[in-house]
This record gives sequence, C-alpha cells and structure tokens, in this order.
Amino acid sequence: MYWMNTVVNYCGPFEYEVGYCERLKNFLEANLEWMQKEMELNNGSAYWHQVRLTLLQLKGLEDSYEGSVTFPTGKFTIKPLGFLLLQISGDLEDLEVALNKTKTNHAMGSGSCSALIKLLPGQSDLLVAHNTWHSYQYMLRIMKKYWFQFREGPQAESTRAPGNKVIFSSYPGTIFSCDDFYILGSGLVTLETTIGNRNPALWKYVQPKGCVLEWMRNVVANRLALDGDSWADIFKRFNSGTYNNQWMIVDYKAFVPGGPSPGRRVLTVLEQIPGMVVVADRTSELYQKTYWASYNIPSFESVFNASGLPALVARYGDWFSYDGSPRAQIFRRNHSLVHDLDSMMRLMRCEGGTGSPESYNDFLHDPLSLCKACTPKPNGENAISARSDLNPANGSYPFQALHQRSHGGIDVKVTSAALAKALRLLAVSGPTWDQLPPFQWSTSPFRGMLHMGQPDLWKFSPIEVSWD
Repeated sequence: MYWMNTVVNYCGPFEYEVGYCERLKNFLEANLEWMQKEMELNNGSAYWHQVRLTLLQLKGLEDSYEGSVTFPTGKFTIKPLGFLLLQISGDLEDLEVALNKTKTNHAMGSGSCSALIKLLPGQSDLLVAHNTWHSYQYMLRIMKKYWFQFREGPQAESTRAPGNKVIFSSYPGTIFSCDDFYILGSGLVTLETTIGNRNPALWKYVQPKGCVLEWMRNVVANRLALDGDSWADIFKRFNSGTYNNQWMIVDYKAFVPGGPSPGRRVLTVLEQIPGMVVVADRTSELYQKTYWASYNIPSFESVFNASGLPALVARYGDWFSYDGSPRAQIFRRNHSLVHDLDSMMRLMRCEGGTGSPESYNDFLHDPLSLCKACTPKPNGENAISARSDLNPANGSYPFQALHQRSHGGIDVKVTSAALAKALRLLAVSGPTWDQLPPFQWSTSPFRGMLHMGQPDLWKFSPIEVSWD
C-alpha cells in the first residue's frame, strides 16, 4: 500500500522521462560498483563493514519479498530498483535536480520538518522534539525498534557497535527513519530538518564515485558514534551532496539535570550541501538562549550563502531568512511556553498561536502566519506544523510552497532525558487539529489521491511509545 501511494511507476514502464531514469540508474549502478570496490579494498574497516551490513539488510528485505531464503554471496545490484527507491526518497529530491529531471515534485520554498531542542527552567530537563512535513500520501507510519548484535568491525574481537539499539519513526519498507528522528542506545538523539540546495553551481559535486548516499551515512554514523564529534566525523565522509540537511546531535550523556552548561558536547550541529559540510558545537548557545530551533534554513552563514538563499531573500524577503522566517519568529516567541512534555507537544502541533499555551493550531489569527504578498494573507505553511491543505485553491501566492497542497506536518515526536534513556518517546500521527478541522480524505480536495491503508479521518491524540 505504501509503495502504491508513493513511488509506484517511478521510472517504471509508464515513465515519460526515460532519459532521466537512465541517468539515475547509471548513477546508482556506478555508485554501487564504487562502494563494492571500497568494501573489498578496506575489508578491515569498521565504516565499510557497516555499509555492507546496511546493504545486506536491504537485500534481505528484497529477498524476503521475493521469497528467497539463500544468503547472498554475489555482488549487490540495483535490480530490482524496488526497495532501494523507498530508501533513497530523500536523496532523490536532489538527484532529480542534479541529473536534470524535467519535472520534479518539490515545491519551491516547501518546508519539510520543524525541530526544537528546549532546555527547561533550572536546566531540570532537556526536551527534543521533531515534526515531519510531507505529502499526506506518506502517512502510513511505523515506529521501529532495532536491537542488533553487530560488532563495530568485521573482526571477531571487535567490540559491539555503540548504536546497536535504535528506535525511530519510519515507514513501511524502509530500514532507516527518513524523517529523520532517532533515539540511540549510545545515549544520543539525532534528528534533522532539510535545508536543500538552491545553487545550481554546486550540483557538479554530486558524483557517483567518492560518495555514499545520505541514508546510508546516517545509518553508519548512528551505529558507530559515541558522541556528537564522532557522529559528525563519520557522517561527513563521502558527502553525496544529496538529502542536504541540518543535523542536530544531542548527547544526553553530557547533560547534567540541574547543572550548569558543560560548555560543549550536549548539542552538535552539522549542515551539509554539495561540496561542503560545516560542523560546530552549539552547547553554549543552547544554554544561553535555552533553545535551539530548526526549520529548513541553514544556521551557518557560509552554508546559507553558498546554498543560494541570499538571492531568494532579495526576491521574496525575510520568508527565506534565518532570523526573520515565520517559524524562526514563532519559535522565538513561543519556546518559553514549554515547561514539560505536554506543553512541548502543544507547541510542536502549533499552527502559530497568540502566545497562550491554550491557543494553538490557529494560523488564521496569528500575525506571524500572515503572508503579506498572498491573498488571503493567513497561510497554513507559516506554522510550526503546516496545514497547507487549508490554503484556498483560488488564492494568490508568490511561490509554490504557499499554495494549497496535500502537504503539512504529519506527526510529532518528543523525548526527554529520562524517556530517551529508556528508548521511549511521546508521538502523535497525522496533521495537526484542534482549532482547525481534522484532515479527512473524503471531504478534502485531494480525495482522489492514492491513500491506500490510511484512515479517512485523522483525529488522533498523542501516545507514549514504550517497548517490552
């Protein structure tokens, strides 16, 4: 059902962009061939051992679907393209542009996640929250827990990988999160929001040789890293320039409840675009401001400038700026309302709000949700958790992201120091609702879209996810 809703016929027999599909398959085959050579040349490497284990798990998924019970001994292939397509959905957003696909699904300016890391008063707790923005066709979700017994390297005496235990929000048929939101047995919580790339000159850095696609690099980093520094060092190797994100690595081992700032290690921020990865410890800033917010705009000036955003600021104004965008302003105004897990959940489900914790999901009346160049001015995209389906179809909007779309925040995940230690979290599925009508396929303008397996009415409350 998830396959049918999201990627059926992508580069299949009815694909009209045959040239792009050939370029994509050639890229993926050349990339796989290069990785296999690296695995052979570096057969004692922990990094390449984890890449091989990840590819083996993907192969196992394909084989189980095909009914095969034979352990693979030959080379990995991209045929069938099948399950690989589900893994590379994030990488595809950039591969489509880099490989000159004529028509892409990405709407200019479209958000794709909000995140908030909040230090509570008195440093009593540190909360980490994330909501995913996506097309509503992607709302078949699975919360997953893996507990592997993998060793760091291929040697029999090698120690166990620190991140063998991992829980993450995910989708059917994917072996990583894709959102991305992970709670790891190593004491880390890792999450990202997508920053993309709008500078055409950088696509030359997207090459099949010398790169490991982003979905695999984040699996390997999550498995091998012990802290933010090592996570960044592992992840930035073989930068593919695809699925370009701002990553936040929270190390709960360094967080002392009720204690002063340790100065470093609690929060590491990494931003990736083609040809560039920038990393910095942001612990001091987190303790000084008491929050770190992430909303699809690079925080590092060098990344912001290189990715082409200054041209969009010049054309469209502060909507594309780091400090002046709607979500930057909403987080700055409302982060102080967070004092526990429930209030964090309320803020992350927020459509704006006027400052009262009881007044959320209200982009229609929030001054920070206004789009001055739009008709009407209130816009469902200008929120911590978007509801772009509620924008009028006959409105006037300066760029695609602000139009009516079957797109918005489709979940929230929140954890704390104690919950993360127990690999637990609070989570809720579906577009935000309260002062807004719940999303319902049968009454929406998008009822003709494939949404197999989904409930009609999305009106769910948060649950605590725990494990036996």
